[in-house]
Amino acid sequence: MPAPASADPADPRDDDREAPRLAETYAEVEDALLSRWPESRLDPTLDRIEAFMELLGDPQRGYPVIQLTGTNGKTSTARMVETLIATIGLRVGRFTSPHLESMTERISLDGEPISEEAFVTAFNDVAPYISLVDAEHDHPLSFFETIVAMAYAAFADAPVDAAVVEVGMGGTWDATNVMDAKVAVLTPIAVDHAQYLGETPAVIALEKVGIIKPGATVVVADQTPEVAQVVLERCSEVGATLVREGLEFGVTSRVPAVGGQMITLQGLRGHYEEVFLPLYGAHQAQNAAVALAAVEAFLGGEDALDGDLVREAFAEVTSPGRMEVIRRSPTIVLDAAHNPHGAAAVVATLEDSFVFSPLIGVIGVMADKDYEGLLSELEPMLAHVVCTQSSSSRSMPAADLAEVALGIFGQDRVSETPSLADAIDQAAALAEAGGALGEAIGSGGVLVTGSVVTVGEARAMLRSRRNADGSRSKEQDRQHTGQQEGEQG
Repeated sequence: MPAPASADPADPRDDDREAPRLAETYAEVEDALLSRWPESRLDPTLDRIEAFMELLGDPQRGYPVIQLTGTNGKTSTARMVETLIATIGLRVGRFTSPHLESMTERISLDGEPISEEAFVTAFNDVAPYISLVDAEHDHPLSFFETIVAMAYAAFADAPVDAAVVEVGMGGTWDATNVMDAKVAVLTPIAVDHAQYLGETPAVIALEKVGIIKPGATVVVADQTPEVAQVVLERCSEVGATLVREGLEFGVTSRVPAVGGQMITLQGLRGHYEEVFLPLYGAHQAQNAAVALAAVEAFLGGEDALDGDLVREAFAEVTSPGRMEVIRRSPTIVLDAAHNPHGAAAVVATLEDSFVFSPLIGVIGVMADKDYEGLLSELEPMLAHVVCTQSSSSRSMPAADLAEVALGIFGQDRVSETPSLADAIDQAAALAEAGGALGEAIGSGGVLVTGSVVTVGEARAMLRSRRNADGSRSKEQDRQHTGQQEGEQG
């Protein structure tokens, strides 16, 4: 097999074929996984992961799977599916990527990331087989392939009644795609990872519909006509059952509310009114409709789900780093949007659910993303942008991003610093000053966005600062929550 185009022949990891010793600590597992090919490096084949799973006894065949692909909304939808299934009383495992703060977030059981100790155990369960696969293939198992195997084995060991699995990238050649999902979910498909998946949504859809297997039920969010045609053709080809947002299911009403929104959902089996969703934005209501339909399809039958259970489940849903209010005074909102489609959803949500004057952006992006398109989408909402960077080697230098931003925002609306901490502090000061930007003093906010890594590092930093300042009492928290109404539209 020829080396992938992205391969670096001088990369020492290519020749690292020694069997890993069993880990004793979480840090050792992190080091072992990070020594392997990163997620940004691809070799489009399932040969390695299939060989790996066979050695492990194909644990992914031991439970039914709901698999999700799409461009944006996968993680939030997966968390909703997980919560619904758990509320009904089934044991569920969830695999999502990437993580915000800890690798353990990628593998969840019973609605919570597995512990660091369990993560070590999951690695040690598969570690003895890694070198065997490495030795038989031109390229070693990647970070992503290894952690997928860990998740599938952990779900079998639990055992779970259902697994909710988010693809890493694409679909057909994604390492998660070594099982036959009972339900395949497609969230909205737009352009992202263009260098790997294609330049148009329709071309990208050809890769993503690879998760649709014979006999599956396919739950599809609203798509462009070109994408919808690709999905329809795949379903016809393999004999899958197609259900579509706006036809078989959907959101029938939504009203922004303090702390989220009130929605009414039409599912495949029933109509569910007065559902409180503690997440912001029309796109999250859409995700809720998709998640509900996926669970109804998974459970089968003709009867509607218990309405009280549905309301209970959605009221408990969380989605860290997705329009997440992490701090007040000034308000700081985190969102992991990293492409123009995601940025457009952020803008719509800000217009729908928040009133900031001014709103200051803190933006750090990956160099291989459409950062110009992302900045252009955000420009109308931001009074000023502080360009920064994360610790990732793929992160675009702050100075380079600022140069691009100058052409979009203008000289007086852009500043830059490579320090994420300094960027957040600068933005907070501008938001609090307000009047210096011609805005009302005291009503400003900060939006941190641009990449999952940027948001994850900001989240860890701000949570650490909050803990260092001392935790508030429950009564203070209740009072603080009540103050949110003044900042939401």
